[in-house]
Amino acid sequence: MKRISILVCPQALASSVAIPLEMISAADTIHRLRHHLRQPDLELKTVARDASTLLSMSGGLLLQPTADLSDHTQNTMVFIPALWGNPRAAVRLFPEAADWLRRQYAGGAAICSVGTGSYFLAEAGLLDQRPATTHWRYFDDFAAHYPTIKLERKKFITHKDRLYCTGSVNAVRDVMLHFVEQLFSSAVADEVARHFMHEIKRSYESLLLAADPQDSHHDELIIKIQEWLQQNYQRDISMQALSAQFSLNVRSFNRRFRQAANQTPVEYLQEVRLNQARELLKHSNLSIAEVAFAVGYHDVSYFTGLFQRQLSVTPNAYRRLVRTKMFNVANPAS
Repeated sequence: MKRISILVCPQALASSVAIPLEMISAADTIHRLRHHLRQPDLELKTVARDASTLLSMSGGLLLQPTADLSDHTQNTMVFIPALWGNPRAAVRLFPEAADWLRRQYAGGAAICSVGTGSYFLAEAGLLDQRPATTHWRYFDDFAAHYPTIKLERKKFITHKDRLYCTGSVNAVRDVMLHFVEQLFSSAVADEVARHFMHEIKRSYESLLLAADPQDSHHDELIIKIQEWLQQNYQRDISMQALSAQFSLNVRSFNRRFRQAANQTPVEYLQEVRLNQARELLKHSNLSIAEVAFAVGYHDVSYFTGLFQRQLSVTPNAYRRLVRTKMFNVANPAS
């Protein structure tokens, strides 16, 4: 049985409670339908100080919690919502949460905070000497009050040792797909993405690397190679020639690249090219053949097959999907 709880308090942003609840619940439904299971393999709870009292959240939404901190059930996963207003004030009003979070973590739970919910993890001492992020408006305050935490100002998602932080409510959708994939399967995650996201799912690892790849590993030579690939992806690239260019033999090149980036050089190049292709499909009127050529593929059939294998949708279908869901402020009718 998967047991997932969301910690709630009066200053919690309702959206940061609803998104994990809805995405996990949808994933469980999809999983059961695919496998013809009658009974859920999932227990979802909202945990507050007092489960008998209606909780007035931000925006005036009333929530009836389903459990309180006296519930010692060990969870698989715990979510901490974002907070409206001064997060340190919210933490001071709910000091009991720290002990509960420490118990859940010690019992093996993965814990994910949304936005300023990271203050609860910080107060519990769970983020000491670990990377974390929070809402950008509170970066300086967070750094000043928790100097032993490695605040990552350039990342929307951080994780280490089963502790996850997201910098915004929007970012939690991305990390939720990772959790859905862990709890259920990649196929279920793809289906959830189609229902909840305006974009097709990217791998969780690529999301972590996207904003600032240099922060993800410290092999300076591989960083230079990654930068070269990002700048030259449209060229006809031979990995053998590239390894020689950087004074490595092919075997060492492949081993060292995989060790640093958790993927092969070919996989990394494919990711760079497909990310660029997605942008062209979304924002340009180039034909599929022209998009393929622009990102370095001369065989449109190969490009189409690769695109579909990686994103579970054809380039044409992807273009229709993202353009249908795009909203242009300058032209609302578009």
